[in-house]
Amino acid sequence: MANLASFDLNLLRVLDALLRERSTVRAGQRLGLSQPAVSAALGRLRGGLEDELFFRRGQGLEPTRYALSLEGPLREVLGGVEALLARPEAFRPEQSEARFRISGADFFAEMLMPQLAERLARCAPRMLVHLVDLVPDSYVGTLERYEVDLALIPREGELPDWVMRERVFAAPFVVVARKGHPRLARAGIAPDAVIPLDLYCDLGHVLFSPEGRTGAMGDAALARLGRQRRVVMTMPVFAGVYRAVAGSDLVALLPVQLARRVAADAGLEIYAAPMPLPAPEILMIWHRREEARADLAWLRAEIAALLTPLDGMA
Repeated sequence: MANLASFDLNLLRVLDALLRERSTVRAGQRLGLSQPAVSAALGRLRGGLEDELFFRRGQGLEPTRYALSLEGPLREVLGGVEALLARPEAFRPEQSEARFRISGADFFAEMLMPQLAERLARCAPRMLVHLVDLVPDSYVGTLERYEVDLALIPREGELPDWVMRERVFAAPFVVVARKGHPRLARAGIAPDAVIPLDLYCDLGHVLFSPEGRTGAMGDAALARLGRQRRVVMTMPVFAGVYRAVAGSDLVALLPVQLARRVAADAGLEIYAAPMPLPAPEILMIWHRREEARADLAWLRAEIAALLTPLDGMA
């Protein structure tokens, strides 16, 4: 195995780029090196680490098991070195070319990303931000595996002590139905009024569930009253939920902020649920190892400034 005294530590940056990009061409673009220079570095890595590291598969490179075992520890080491050498006071958002991955439900595609895009265009035009799908039951795992830099999640249970967090807003739920819904109209239920419990349970419901589950917070609230609703469809995204409602006689629960944003354009009316519902608190979470990153701290502050006003919507 490699002797630290003779091993060129610059090769670790090449290995990290290859693990991220799975291509010598793209790794070179990431590092500002030519493809032959990356290939030569890979040859030196193979010799120094005594492993093939990558083999050709289709148009890309496939890492060996040993290379994959290095991925997490390597990024942690490189991140620690960057944090050690960083000078936070020198951070300039207008010059930053940082790339960030934010995990969150499609709620944030509507309620955060357009405003964040405008803010980045003015203050950090070279920065790149990806909103990626929220991974159900693995919010924390995506942070630990370096797959995302931030996650926007509902507060649920205890988090590990290495997870840093900031509460950004609460998201009460309301009922949405299409305008002119025949059963609600016949019952004389006006928008913003409470739907009677019997009618609510008898209507067909669309449920937001990335995992395809047929029970959620609303069902638990009904169960406490000894009642059950009729779920006839699940959707992995909120946009699918309200579009299904807009085109049918189904109803659904939506976060009030999203409901009020889309109701007019989607042809929806908003009603109150007949049972008490908790208002989930939304947290922004990140890994403690990233606490010293000035660019991430700047992005967190921008996101918090855009989301905290949602706290007052009802």
